[in-house]
Amino acid sequence: MTDQTNNENTTLLSGFRLTHFWHLFPWVLALVFFSHQVAFDGGYLELGRTVLIAILFTLSVDLALGYAGIITLGQAAFYGFAAYAAGALSAKFGYNDPILGLVFATVLAAALGFITGMLILHTEHVTIMMLTLAIASILEQVANQWRSMTDGDDGLSGINMDPLFGLFEFDFVGKTAFLYCLAVLFIWFLIAWRVVHSPFGRSLDGVRQNPRRMRAIGTPVWWRLVAMYTLSAAMAGSAGALYAQTTGVVGLTVLSLLASGIVVVMLVLGGERRLYGAFIGVLVYTLIEHYASEKDPFYWQFFIGLLLMALVLFFEGGLMGIIDRVFGRTKTSRPVEAEKTDASQTGGGAQ
Repeated sequence: MTDQTNNENTTLLSGFRLTHFWHLFPWVLALVFFSHQVAFDGGYLELGRTVLIAILFTLSVDLALGYAGIITLGQAAFYGFAAYAAGALSAKFGYNDPILGLVFATVLAAALGFITGMLILHTEHVTIMMLTLAIASILEQVANQWRSMTDGDDGLSGINMDPLFGLFEFDFVGKTAFLYCLAVLFIWFLIAWRVVHSPFGRSLDGVRQNPRRMRAIGTPVWWRLVAMYTLSAAMAGSAGALYAQTTGVVGLTVLSLLASGIVVVMLVLGGERRLYGAFIGVLVYTLIEHYASEKDPFYWQFFIGLLLMALVLFFEGGLMGIIDRVFGRTKTSRPVEAEKTDASQTGGGAQ
């Protein structure tokens, strides 16, 4: 009996350690990458910053599409709206504090998400998808025509940032920008993790699977969808603000259908409803884009398409689904081996 208890405790402890290892792994990897770049030339810090912003943007889509089941092709509306808001706050009004700009743009994006969510979330499926696309298209045209605020198709430039907390300047290499983006991503990830594992998040999973049944048991389905959509918009807004603040220029492409489409592709590659799927999907997409485009700058998207088709057809859950299968088998094999050991010891004792 004591041996069986010890084996169970060992299995639980190993599973606990493995789980925490995977939670720490992406953040430790980011810090190791940063340290390596600082120690050497730092030439890839800008690429790393781009990856962090894309991960945050993809996480926002996962909250809406993956966890709430809101089919959206217009997430760029919040990303681009916040990018222009943070950029204009600096370029047009002279407020260059990065934290102020980040909070300002995030709140505006959340407000836009709340208003548009109240309008469109009475509908379902393809209708929602078309409405989200329409909202992004309208904002793109507003940005194109409102030249006094956005500089139109010339792009909004002249965005300058004061030192972060008055201490850390945004240097040319991008050290401050990388750590700034990493910190914002970490905060939002903690919020997302808490939300999706809360009773609110569990109820949204029920809404995604069967909204009519959730209404029948008294769940305020519409308000919960609006709340998650607003949170998703705020997260996308933070990503847009980071983009404007760290690049110093905002163009109309931040509101385009292509921006919304690419982030959905990243999410599908990594896997929906897993949070870490955004990390893997963005990283794989960026690496393929970076290295395959060096070999063939015109047809590199062919490789993305092949990978996407293979994952959709043969591997449910994207790349995270493959990882879950591999480590799921590893976890289930350990208790079986422990049971075999216990059985042999019990049989040996009976003899």
